[in-house]
Amino acid sequence: MTEKLFKEKYPIHTIEIPKSDMKIHTMSALTKYYKTQVEAHSFATYIGIFDHYAHTASLPDGKISDEILDAKDVMLCFGKELMHPEVLAVRPRAIGIAEMKESFVISFLEAPNPAANEAMTAWTKSLIVQ
Repeated sequence: MTEKLFKEKYPIHTIEIPKSDMKIHTMSALTKYYKTQVEAHSFATYIGIFDHYAHTASLPDGKISDEILDAKDVMLCFGKELMHPEVLAVRPRAIGIAEMKESFVISFLEAPNPAANEAMTAWTKSLIVQ
């Protein structure tokens, strides 16, 4: 995974994985995989799936790149502490999955909790066929 600033201000982790290099090959199976990982985690909570593609496609002025075939967010929360009200601005989390013709692009906003970043990175890297 690479770390970069999206739009020069949002720290994200992202990876593009060719479908041929993945253990899972469909959007449905990927969202189920992440749901299972979240539910098995010691302090993460699964929230749901947001169908970003359907939402954007339904808007009168919605625009979607021709390269994107599907796009969903797996929503979750790693919040095991609530020490400052401002932490609510960075919760909950979302793992974005964009299906392209030959690959999946998986990304997430950097979490303030390093353990959350480590978990999401490990889940994603485990999708790659070794």
